[in-house]
Amino acid sequence: MAPRILLVRHGQTEWSISGQHTGRTDIPLLDTGRAMAKLLRDRLQRAPWNGLPGAEVCTSPLSRARETCELAGFPDAEEWDALREWDYGEYEGLTPAQIKERAGDDWFIWRDGVPGGEALSEVAARADRVVTWARSADRDVLVFGHGHILRVLGARWLGLDPAFAARLRLDPASLSVLGWAYGDPAVERWNDAGHLE
Repeated sequence: MAPRILLVRHGQTEWSISGQHTGRTDIPLLDTGRAMAKLLRDRLQRAPWNGLPGAEVCTSPLSRARETCELAGFPDAEEWDALREWDYGEYEGLTPAQIKERAGDDWFIWRDGVPGGEALSEVAARADRVVTWARSADRDVLVFGHGHILRVLGARWLGLDPAFAARLRLDPASLSVLGWAYGDPAVERWNDAGHLE
């Protein structure tokens, strides 16, 4: 099993600031997002990470994640579609407030989903593929992705229902580490943005 899996959400984009659901739209990083990725690079070069020598690295192919990965010091990472963000279908580009105007004030993505996009079970199936891969590795793995898919990945690492991801906040350019405690899957750190302070 992997000693740990490290998760990085991409840096800031125009839509992450505005709160628009950014699934398959290929929104680029802002200059602020690029600066965040470089700060992460500096952090990962220091102890205890020491550049993560020998780690297997994968990234979502969407430019905001791929560029974060490159700027963080991993230009040779493998692109993997399983790390793409949730396909929000008809709600792509909309804010939660705009969606609630259409779907009702009690709309909740983790319960109600999105018309014309992926079901939560489909997102979870992709996350499960990443978990299976990570657990089969004999070294650290590092993945660069997006808020919702990485939150679901965290829930599935722990063996929990994918809707548990609603309780896992994840900020741009944050670092999370999933590992083991007494042989069981555990969270070592979550949504750590100390390098951005």
